[in-house]
Amino acid sequence: MNLSQGQMQAFVVALILDSKPEEAIKVLSKWYKVSEPKLGIGVVEGKTKGVAAVYSQRRKEILAARREFLYDPFVMIHEFYHHLRSTSGKHRGTEKQADRFALDFIAAYTRLGAGVS
Repeated sequence: MNLSQGQMQAFVVALILDSKPEEAIKVLSKWYKVSEPKLGIGVVEGKTKGVAAVYSQRRKEILAARREFLYDPFVMIHEFYHHLRSTSGKHRGTEKQADRFALDFIAAYTRLGAGVS
């Protein structure tokens, strides 16, 4: 599959909205050439108040607080950003950067869905 970055971003969002978060994570991991994080449902001790999901660097796992968050593109892509940063050997990145990363994907999905690329 030969996609532009915008097409890949829109495709990832579409997969998540289509209840295929595992496939979306595969696409992201392949695109960024990193290992695939596991997906799970649960919480990490000390990080439960009002969070939709967390990334456990120790477990290399994205943990959604509830099943429905697995199908939320913003949540999944935001947490994948933390995985990406933790596997790159660079600083893990801020919440603001993770938000921006996820919003870029959603913007690409919106643009391509509207026929604009």
